[in-house]
This record gives sequence, C-alpha cells and structure tokens, in this order.
Amino acid sequence: MQDLKSRTIRGGAAKIFSSLANFAFRLGSGAILSRLLEPRDFGLVGMVTAIVGVLNLFKDFGLSTAAVQCGDITEEQQSSLFWVNLVVGGILSSIALGTAPIVSTFYHEPRLVPITAVLALSFLVNAAGVQHWVRLQRQLQFTLMAKIESTAQVLSVAVGIGMAMKGYGYWALVAMTVTSPIILTSCLWLASGWVPGRPSKSDGIVQMLRFGGTVTVSGLVGYIAFNFDKILLGRYCGAGALGIYGRAYQLVSIPSDHLSSAVGSVAESVLSRLQNVPDRQRSYFVKCYSLIIGVTLPLTILFSLYADEIVSVILGPHWHKSAVAFRLFAPSVLMMSLIVPLSWLLFSMGKVRRCLNLALILAVLMITGYIIALPYGPNGVAFSYSAVLSVWVLPHIALSVRGTVVSFRDTLEVLKAPLVSGIVATPAAVIVLAVTRNDFAPSLRLVVGTAAFTAIYVQMLIGPMGQRKFYIEVIEELRGSRSRADVVKVS
Repeated sequence: MQDLKSRTIRGGAAKIFSSLANFAFRLGSGAILSRLLEPRDFGLVGMVTAIVGVLNLFKDFGLSTAAVQCGDITEEQQSSLFWVNLVVGGILSSIALGTAPIVSTFYHEPRLVPITAVLALSFLVNAAGVQHWVRLQRQLQFTLMAKIESTAQVLSVAVGIGMAMKGYGYWALVAMTVTSPIILTSCLWLASGWVPGRPSKSDGIVQMLRFGGTVTVSGLVGYIAFNFDKILLGRYCGAGALGIYGRAYQLVSIPSDHLSSAVGSVAESVLSRLQNVPDRQRSYFVKCYSLIIGVTLPLTILFSLYADEIVSVILGPHWHKSAVAFRLFAPSVLMMSLIVPLSWLLFSMGKVRRCLNLALILAVLMITGYIIALPYGPNGVAFSYSAVLSVWVLPHIALSVRGTVVSFRDTLEVLKAPLVSGIVATPAAVIVLAVTRNDFAPSLRLVVGTAAFTAIYVQMLIGPMGQRKFYIEVIEELRGSRSRADVVKVS
C-alpha cells in the first residue's frame, strides 16, 4: 500500500515539469516547422484533421475514462475492454480510408486522398495502447507516463523536421502525426508489461460501456463545437486562410493545452478516488483550479498585448497575418481554463450526462457564431470563437457546479486574486510596448514586457492578494517535503 498523496505529489510534479519541457519543445519545433513549410502545407493537413480527426473521439469509446473512474476493475474486464478498443480502432481506420475520396471532393483538393489514407492508420495504433495507458494511470504512474509522452513527442517531431528539411512539404506533417501514436503505443506496451487475455463476459462491462458511450458522445459534440470553424474556413476560404488561422489557434492554445493535460491527467485519477471524501475532493479541485487560473490569466493578457511580437518571434515574419487572429483568440485561453477543469470534477462524480447536455448547448452557440462570422474571414471567426466563450463561461460554471462539492462562489474566489493582480500589472506591459515599439527588436520587446508584467503580477499575487501561503504549499508539495496523516490509501 502506498499513500495517494505522496504518489500524486511525485507524479504531479513530474507531469507539470514534463509539460513545461514539452511546451518549450513544442514551441521550438513549431517555430522551425513554420520556417520550413508554407501556410498551405499546414492548411492541407488541417483540412483532413478537422474532419477525419472527429473519429479520434471514438478511438477508446470513452473506456479509458470509464476504467479510471471505476473504483475496481478486474483483469478480465480490462482484457475485454482492450479487445473492444481494438475492434473500434479497426472500424475507425476503415471508415477513414473510405471517406478519403469524400474529404477530397468536399474541399476540391485531390491531394487529400493519400493524406487521409495515411492518417487513417493512427486510429488502429492508438486503440492498441488505450488500456495500457489506463493501467499506468490507475497505478498513478504519472512520472513514467510523462517520460513516455515526451519520448513520443521528441521522436515524432524529429521525423517531421527531418522530412521538412529534405523538402517533403506537407508529408513531413503527416509523418509526424502518424509516428507519434506508433512510438507512444510501443512504449506503453513495454512499460506496462501487460498482455491482454481473451475477451470474456464479465460484470460491469455493460455499465462501463454505457458510461464510456456518454463520455464519447459528449466529446464528439465538443469536438464539433471547436473544430467546425476549421471545416468552414477550409471549405469556403481555402488552405491558405485555414493555415494562417490554424497556426494562430494552435499557437495560442499550446500553453493551456499542456497545462490542462498535465494537471488534468493527475486530477481525474485523484478526484475519482476521493468520491467518498467530499471535503478533500472539493479542496483538491479548488487547488487545481487555482493553479490553472493563476497561470492562464496572465498569459491571456500578454497574448493580447504582444500578439505581433509572439507571432514574429515564434512563427516568423511571413506569418504576420496570423497576428490579428492570435490576438482575437487570446481571451479564449482564460475562458477554456475556466471551463475545461469542470469536466474533471463532473466525470469523477459520474455526472457524464450533465457534461453532454452542457456540450450540446455550447456546440449550438459556437457553430451559430462561426456561421455569422464566416463572411468576415479568419479574423471574424476568431473573434466569434472568443466572444461566444466569454458570454457563455459564467452560465457554464453555474450549471456545472450545481449539486456538486464545489460552489459557484468557490470558482469566483479562485478568479479574484489573479484577476486583480493582472489588472494592476497590465499598465507596465503597455508602457514597455509603447516605449520600445520603434527602437527594439520584437524579441527584446517581448522579453522586457513579459518580465515587467510578470514581476508586478507575482508581487501582487503573493503580497496584497494573500496568495503567498498557497503557492508555498504548492511548491513544497511538488518537492514532496510535506506529508499529512489524513491520507487516502490506494493499492
């Protein structure tokens, strides 16, 4: 028996540090690829992934979430889930292959047929590793999981950059996309050491399938809500416009995606194990929520102010058209960080139906906004994306936390300190930008402005806003230097 907290601390620290390293690596590799490839190359691959990528939501049929949320699971049950995943993966690969001509016809782009055919292989490969990933997650092996993720990312990006340097164009992106799941699944099999048994009927499978099916439908609705914009732009504005829009969207979402992934993978497992300890479940969620908001709110402000500098430094000068869309996307960083963690809480409490209902409402709002904004091109759609999220965020929070261990007031309390600190620090960033705009290189403006903003933000947060004790506790916990007696035991 090992105590849940000590393993969570070590694993959480590993996931966060790994996420920071992956974030820096992804930014660096993205900068290199942006200079080696053209917007049209990214647009072509983006056309395929916007449509075929929806099949990714069915790759595990929500069974990974179901297996993690389940209190106990037997070897027979997990073996059965493995074979269900594999069958689903095979079906998805076949569907993707069959839709290749349809995707090509929809976009009026014949080059999409072979791209779609190659990307179809990833569904079967991903499916083969789902339950191995679940085993590591249920065992709270977050350090090992972080190493596996990093290995897959580094090697797949190396393949992509190598092919781009050799002049393979968009095929470099295709190869990078397919290589990642191959390496990930191979490492998961080696690391877990688990060989699935024969499929068999066992108690609980039907319930997990029902739970997983609801999770999958909820994810499908969410995927449509956040990717229908790319389908519309690719169809009506072309690969070039989608490439510019897509790179701005990807660049603005990298930090929050990595942070949510790092914290979320740990939080879902721990929150599920705290179902019978409401006070600790609430405390744990509020701390995770506070950490995410404390990081993403200043990013939102800096992205809004320094959009031109960020795009110029990371993507290069020939991507300057992406800067406007990047700035318009910036508010969505904070909005998504307020919305996404709530799903961890709801899943851990088994409230998947509520997640589905909220996803349906949001999908209708987002798609309506895209359609209205489409005549205004990529920048209009980017504005609509952030505007709809900003209007919907408070109702979403209120509906999500109703009847849970977390109150609406808890979420507002979490937001207060970072928001006030950000407002106080913003004038410094604005002054630096105004003073240095004509005399300094974009990289220097970005560094000086970020440093000035961050210094004031941190001082406000740990000083007048009284968050010093909270962040000291977080740092000490990440170092593993604290322990408490009231821990939940897990085998």
